Amino acid sequence: MLKLLLFCILLVLCWPLALAAVVLYPLIWLVLLPFRLAGVAVGGVFELIGALFSLPARVLRGV
Repeated sequence: MLKLLLFCILLVLCWPLALAAVVLYPLIWLVLLPFRLAGVAVGGVFELIGALFSLPARVLRGV
């Protein structure tokens, strides 16, 4: 809701900039999408490495 309100204010103050934002936002989102997916993959790898390092402690604590 806040984004819509900010867009309406921008539309009133400077409509060419608001129209440029409407056109460019999906394009920028598409360009940044692979980086977001790579971030999810790297985060998953770090979680896996952390789980592997904590596995011996969990096994010893469970015994």
